[in-house]
Amino acid sequence: MHATRKILLAAVLVVAGSSLACGADAPHAHDAHDASGTADRAVGAQLPPRLRGMLIQEMMAVLDASKQILEALVRGQDDLVARNAQGIHDSFILEQRMSDADRRALHDSLPHAFIERDHAFHELSGRLAEAARAGHQPEQRRIFTEMLNACVACHAAHATDRFPNLAVGAH
Repeated sequence: MHATRKILLAAVLVVAGSSLACGADAPHAHDAHDASGTADRAVGAQLPPRLRGMLIQEMMAVLDASKQILEALVRGQDDLVARNAQGIHDSFILEQRMSDADRRALHDSLPHAFIERDHAFHELSGRLAEAARAGHQPEQRRIFTEMLNACVACHAAHATDRFPNLAVGAH
């Protein structure tokens, strides 16, 4: 269950702002994990509309937590950094609303590289929470920067349909 929560959060980061009106159906499991480079760059479009909507809602919560972390970092509020980073790490709001079929559809729709990036992102958010609980402010700033870089790298690898300026050669 914990791994599913992590996958959900990473997927949320990719699909935020994707149009719910898109009529594309999720591909079958054997297609998703063998996705071409083009499909890998449009992960959100591979998800069923119900999951995309849920993930967008979750993404808004992650974005809010990230803003709170940034504000807390510049104010030296370790307790707020820890609480928000732990919330991103644990991200259970969406998990509680998903059926087993939703979980299978989500996993079947995501390429393996996306799942790997997801795990790495959640490790970072857990490390940020630990650094904040320990009061290590320079380490908090370093880890938060890594988290931001992980977001951009994931968007560049899996969501250039949504973030075309991150596509290789865009600038």
